[in-house]
Amino acid sequence: MTDRLSARETVALVTDDFTELPYPARESAEDGPLGWPGYGAARARAAARTGEQESVICGTAHIEGTRAVLVAFEFGFLGGSLGERTGDRLEAAYAHARAHRLPVVPLVATGGSRMQEGMLALTQLQRVARESALTREAGLPQIAVLRDPTTGGGWATLGAGADVVLALPGAQVGFAGSRVRPADADPAAYTAEAQVAAGAADALVRPEELRGTLGRWLRLLTRPSTAPVPPPPPLGARDLPATGWDAVRRARSPERPRATAYLDTYFTHRVALAGDRCGGTDPDGMLCGFGEHEGRTVAYAAQTGTATRPAGYRTAARLVRLADRLGIPVLTLVDTPGAANDAEAERQGAGAAIADLFGAVAAARTPVTTLVVGEGGSGGALAPAAPGNTWATPDSYFSVIAPELAAAILKRQPEEVEATADQLRIRPQDLVELGVIRGVVGVADPREGHPAG
Repeated sequence: MTDRLSARETVALVTDDFTELPYPARESAEDGPLGWPGYGAARARAAARTGEQESVICGTAHIEGTRAVLVAFEFGFLGGSLGERTGDRLEAAYAHARAHRLPVVPLVATGGSRMQEGMLALTQLQRVARESALTREAGLPQIAVLRDPTTGGGWATLGAGADVVLALPGAQVGFAGSRVRPADADPAAYTAEAQVAAGAADALVRPEELRGTLGRWLRLLTRPSTAPVPPPPPLGARDLPATGWDAVRRARSPERPRATAYLDTYFTHRVALAGDRCGGTDPDGMLCGFGEHEGRTVAYAAQTGTATRPAGYRTAARLVRLADRLGIPVLTLVDTPGAANDAEAERQGAGAAIADLFGAVAAARTPVTTLVVGEGGSGGALAPAAPGNTWATPDSYFSVIAPELAAAILKRQPEEVEATADQLRIRPQDLVELGVIRGVVGVADPREGHPAG
């Protein structure tokens, strides 16, 4: 468990110029809408103890130069619980964000809905969800910070419903609070660390790094751009392969540059988006995030050369849809022998995950650029590729299926694999002639094999 900072102490971590918004007035009986005995007195004690009149404070601030609406929960005020007045404040804050085209940063620390207001308190979650949805439709980013604790409906709306979810190390995070979960439940499952591992949160951020991290995210997510980005230049071979099997060997070479090398060269800095929000991550198969390239924000989804797992495809689909909503161009890097096809991948919904990414790319209004940097194995490689704007490096190939598997399906002998690779026409220059890709980076005329000047 982390040290619990007050709402204003947390705000001070990320900004120096917080300006509180005016709050809506609401007339209600002293003991609330249910007439709960002692509720008014409990509110008065909470106000005296915290100096706040409600469990959330809302205002505008600059975070590392980017103006945003901040929503900070005060856990000391009745456990940061949501009641009708909390809903009033949240609704007004989100409306202000939309009216002034500002991103929203919820700094969440809540134990859930306020029991003393019954179902009227619980229905505040619907108000919050609608405000979040309207803000999403307006193309404004929401970046949540999970503090200790983040449980109940606050986690299920303001936290998990944000576009990017950051968490303070050691924070208790989970839908079930400590007093309502099963007695034999593993407490480690209800932590910020567990939520990151399960793909429900993107990263752990130490308090002293929170301002800088939020600043980078806000800068990147608030710079829309309409033009497609160029593919990266080649980092490996610049001459074209002589045969199909030569293309396969070069793409599979351990010396061939991988996705991280391309990302490091292409971006001056980048931040990672992790997790499919369905309980899975694929850090070894798919890298996703946003970075800066020549002064522009670019979203990226990059395969790493391994078999991509369902969580990887779902994370990439999440990335493409977020970039599309925010008007940010996308770069995808293709490099996989194919989708993971083990039994566990099937149980995790491999087909549905691949379909989801195909659909996200097909529906994207923001421009998508693709570079094949290594192996392009079947539909698992095609799913992140941009129709009409896919390029390839000289040390890559793209095939309907791996040559070995094609030979096996055709009942050919092992010694016929190399000839099969030629028949499949999988070399970069073949793909240009077939109209599958636009060109080969670093090669002026791939049909002739002449290096670009």
